[in-house]
Amino acid sequence: MPAVHHVYLVPGFFGFANLGRLRYFVHVHDVLLRRAAARRLTLRVHVVRTHPTSSLPRRAALLLEAIADTLPRGGVAHVVGHSTGGLDARLLAMPGVALPSRRRSEHVAARLRSVVTIATPHYGTPLAAALASLRGQRLIALLSLATSYVLRFGRLPIAALLPIAEVFRGATLPGKGQTLFDELSLRLLADFSIGRRRAVQRLLARVSADQSLLPQLTPEAMEVFNAAVRDRPGLRYGSVVTRARRPGVRSTLAAGIDPAAQAVHGIYQAIYRLTADTARGAEAPLTAAQRDALQRAYGRVPRSHANDGIVPTRAQVWGTVIAAAQADHLDVIGHHDDPATQPPHFDWLTTGSGFSTVAFDDVWERVLDFLVGG
Repeated sequence: MPAVHHVYLVPGFFGFANLGRLRYFVHVHDVLLRRAAARRLTLRVHVVRTHPTSSLPRRAALLLEAIADTLPRGGVAHVVGHSTGGLDARLLAMPGVALPSRRRSEHVAARLRSVVTIATPHYGTPLAAALASLRGQRLIALLSLATSYVLRFGRLPIAALLPIAEVFRGATLPGKGQTLFDELSLRLLADFSIGRRRAVQRLLARVSADQSLLPQLTPEAMEVFNAAVRDRPGLRYGSVVTRARRPGVRSTLAAGIDPAAQAVHGIYQAIYRLTADTARGAEAPLTAAQRDALQRAYGRVPRSHANDGIVPTRAQVWGTVIAAAQADHLDVIGHHDDPATQPPHFDWLTTGSGFSTVAFDDVWERVLDFLVGG
């Protein structure tokens, strides 16, 4: 009987899979099953429900419990984590780890066959430190709501986009910030159904109450994490690395003439530059094989300022470089612009990266190769 591969998809910082629909990973879920069927592989894809901003141990405990509850005896497990989800996977796989759960972590970790990280901040992201302030916490709540809106409706209304872009550029007038946050939140929530609105409000309450994750994602904190968290012997580790286009005239033109796209591009410019300006130190000590993979993909090893809008590119390297894409942080999990597909791909972070559905399929074909190739 052929092996049944159980693939666990772990959302990251933008992970709102717990809103009732398989929207965050909908395209990844579909492409993995489609490609596996073409190869006559038996694949079971599970989306892990986790908390976007809880601490790494808490998130890893939720991953542990999800696998323990669904992996049948004798099943083969693979974990694919996007963004912070990749750190959850590494923490769960660590030999002897103690997680806040009644489940036995070693019993589950010993059954893992591979860990794949997608745009994961293995060496931290300076953006985390910038968002750890009181104003940053309100930005996170607004970003959570905006992302939930895009996953539900496809795009943000221009009436909300322009002030959101103003907020992220830091151009709000003194004393107006809190009022603007409240007005934008009410404006976006009004478009949801009553049931979905309550679900989003519960999510926002949890995000506001528990933001333990942010201090743990700084380059300084990840230096400690990497010193303590050891790879599991015999487990295969691979990474998908992303680099978005540096903001400028070319990226602005590539974003198009649509006012909504240009407003989102303004948000991207702000967070890209915040990450790039302070990205020194958030870099992997590259092996020769990793360096060669990056050079083949990009023509040269990315400089320290290169990032995907959220995470420095060189901070994303861990284990085998499965793919290195010209893409932003959300493109690579299917949130790029291609409304003609079914279901349509909607681009939340307009970066002008040029990432396409063809490129998306290629990345996930390589991921599948890595999962089953061992």
